[in-house]
Amino acid sequence: MNLTNHTIAAIATPPGDGGVAIIRLSGPLSVEIVSGFFSKSLFKLESNKLYFGTFFNADRSVLDQGMVVVMRAPHSYTGEEVVEIHCHGGHFLSKKVLQRALDLGADIAKPGEFTERAFLNGKMDLAQAEAVQTLISAKNDYALKSALGQLEGGLSQKIKQFQNHLIEVAAVLEAWVDFPEEGIEFTSLEEMVAQLETIQIDMSKLMDTYDQGRVVHEGFTICLAGKPNVGKSSLMNALLKRDRALVTPIAGTTRDTLEEALCIDGMIYRLIDTAGIRQTNETVEKLGIERASQTISQADLVLLVLDASARLTAEDQKLVERLKDQKVLVIWNKCDISLDSLENLPFSKILHASAQTGLGLGALYKQIPALLMEKIQLTDEIYLSQIRHKKALQEAREWLSKVILGLKSGESPEWLTFDLKSSLKALSSIIGFNITESILSNIFSRFCIGK
Repeated sequence: MNLTNHTIAAIATPPGDGGVAIIRLSGPLSVEIVSGFFSKSLFKLESNKLYFGTFFNADRSVLDQGMVVVMRAPHSYTGEEVVEIHCHGGHFLSKKVLQRALDLGADIAKPGEFTERAFLNGKMDLAQAEAVQTLISAKNDYALKSALGQLEGGLSQKIKQFQNHLIEVAAVLEAWVDFPEEGIEFTSLEEMVAQLETIQIDMSKLMDTYDQGRVVHEGFTICLAGKPNVGKSSLMNALLKRDRALVTPIAGTTRDTLEEALCIDGMIYRLIDTAGIRQTNETVEKLGIERASQTISQADLVLLVLDASARLTAEDQKLVERLKDQKVLVIWNKCDISLDSLENLPFSKILHASAQTGLGLGALYKQIPALLMEKIQLTDEIYLSQIRHKKALQEAREWLSKVILGLKSGESPEWLTFDLKSSLKALSSIIGFNITESILSNIFSRFCIGK
């Protein structure tokens, strides 16, 4: 890949007003550009130290006062000449400072371009680069710990271990191809098969961590389900402790899915309110019900909301029958009105609540983690959180299966060498070798600008 030789700049702090804003530059002209509008020449400044000075407009009038730090190549985040400007954090002011850098020759950075340059310059591999954005978007302690482990090279080391073992086997197969008459045997056929099967099992174990990794980083999906007017939206507002969903006496008020983040004991859950399930000929409501049905089927936990003040209807019964094979927590809502009509249901987890008075909410906050966290066993092991990594491992494992089957059936070592190299290539794509420009573009386009 060709390393770029132009200098990029961007605001690295979140948009909006604040105490400090950071404008980051990376590239060969970084020092020269900032020296052009700062009161000190950056060429003479010591690396990795903050220096106070004045920033000037094009007419040499004062723009701001602040700090500058120079990070000399290759000892910087990107491996290039990097300059960071620390100015006052006004939204308008920080854009003015950035514009000065652009006027003097810098190009505006694309999303993730600083980290992309760090990858291209060998400062980190691709798995570590992806961990940067995962770290930034971490929403709980589990996600933070997992992202830090990947950033420190935990996943990369695991992949390299697989590669090293496969390279050893490939070397033996290559020797069998190149010197068939010599009878070279560094290891027996049985030992080689056993070694490859062990690697394959370890790959499968790592792939199996994806569901836990996804949950840690994205959160469990909790879906509120029920017929219209049972109090789903009121319950959502009560759980969130704010009025997020519209609540009216009119049946069918909720026409679409409504998603919000619910935090319980430091864990983020995706709470989704859905349209009330019923028979209708109204076009928009019908579309909302179809979307609700899809959301319900994909949820990690369904909160089935029933009206404790009324008898179960045919629509309730249909939902009960449909959900009997899913993870369901039944909530008899409106228990402040009546408890006389409660009926037996085929679910083990049932709570009595009132969205209006707050009755049962404490128990609900306890039940949600109890039901969902039992699905994951968090340890210090590395977790996959990217579907790209899982697919690459799956491909590597499939090629490895062909090698194992070929060894057992006595296939030519020449063909098996090709399959083994294909497995190695799939593994390499995780950490950034044999990676295409389109994949790189897709990965780094998801980053925030300035990182």
